[in-house]
Amino acid sequence: MRRLEFTSLQVRDLEISKEFYTQKLGFELSGMKNPDAVIFKFNKGDASFAIRKPFGSLDNKELGNGVSVWFAIDEKIEDLQARFVENGVVILGTVMETPFGKALHVSDPDGYKLTFLEPR
Repeated sequence: MRRLEFTSLQVRDLEISKEFYTQKLGFELSGMKNPDAVIFKFNKGDASFAIRKPFGSLDNKELGNGVSVWFAIDEKIEDLQARFVENGVVILGTVMETPFGKALHVSDPDGYKLTFLEPR
């Protein structure tokens, strides 16, 4: 196995997370319908991403611990950071240099760490 086809994060409140990902982060809805998930727009051949209702109870469980999902961006990381600050997104640290390019970490409503990468 060499390619990630699809990933989804189980969230406590689908509507709160949907608003966060669309309104604060700027993700676009794919138009694919699923009553238990929100699937975001992706290009053919790219990995798709979704948030979904949990498969079981998430009560008393810590979400996001040890999970980091990386998204490549096609803009300057500093511009994205400014937009996130304006939108009230929780930013974890500052823009950092990685072997892959500049990265910025943020946290979603369930504590999942999302990394946005401006590739080299």
